Amino acid sequence: MIDKLEYFIALANEKHFGRAAEECGISQPTLSAAIRQLEDQLGVMLVQRGSRFQGLTPEGQRVLEWARRIVGDARTMREEMRAARKGLSGHIRIAVIPTALAMLPRITTPFQERHPDVTFSIVSRNSLQVLSMLENLEIDAGITYLENEPLGRVTSVPLYAEHYNLITAAGSPLSDRDSVTWKEVGNLRLCLLTADMQNRRIINQHLAEAGVTAHPTLESNSMIVLFSHVRTGRWASIMPRNVAKSFGFPAEIRMIPIIEPKAHHLVGLVATHREPFTPLVSALLHEARILAEDPES
Repeated sequence: MIDKLEYFIALANEKHFGRAAEECGISQPTLSAAIRQLEDQLGVMLVQRGSRFQGLTPEGQRVLEWARRIVGDARTMREEMRAARKGLSGHIRIAVIPTALAMLPRITTPFQERHPDVTFSIVSRNSLQVLSMLENLEIDAGITYLENEPLGRVTSVPLYAEHYNLITAAGSPLSDRDSVTWKEVGNLRLCLLTADMQNRRIINQHLAEAGVTAHPTLESNSMIVLFSHVRTGRWASIMPRNVAKSFGFPAEIRMIPIIEPKAHHLVGLVATHREPFTPLVSALLHEARILAEDPES
């Protein structure tokens, strides 16, 4: 039953029998047979079928909720027993918003020093994708904004507050200022994150409150791309202070606080609310709480 529920979750995530089978490491006929057996066991149709996957039935949607819960509990049990036999080991999957990637070593480095048999995989995603992957059991934890948009049923640990700065090359407009306003920044030649990023929605909101609209001439989902274009002297950007500092901040780049208002937004670690947590997630939450208590964070 657990295996069949795993396959069913994969199918709901991938929305394609072939891709779901590949994700599970089985053949497509095996996956299709398992889903039909699950339907026979439960006595309901779970999948709307045609020449291709057409979605879940209402009963399938409800079973998906149960499947996530049951599979999550089964994984927790297996991890707990493995930790009892061998100590803490395994693999942690984390999805992180782009503006938080630079701070991640402050969690992963001390964690790995304490638990050397644990490995990590880390992907950059927008805030909505982080929550979706968490719900679909595709990741173990995420780092995202804790305010502004609904998080759903998660456990969260606040880590730090983003404070926003104009990042611009020396000699460019406003580069000699000690502070700038959101209205002034809105009139510059900007490169910003893409519109699907919550950071961009936050920036748009503060610019709109100042009576201006962002019209960036370059957009990217990568902070490295933005910073490399700022260094050319032809663009400016708006970045959280901690991100800008992580690039090493050469002398020819200025970092100028944006005021009126001096905005800040909370970022933290999130994990699916579950009791008990897996040993790995429990240890990760513990590491996040240690970082959160650090006055330098």
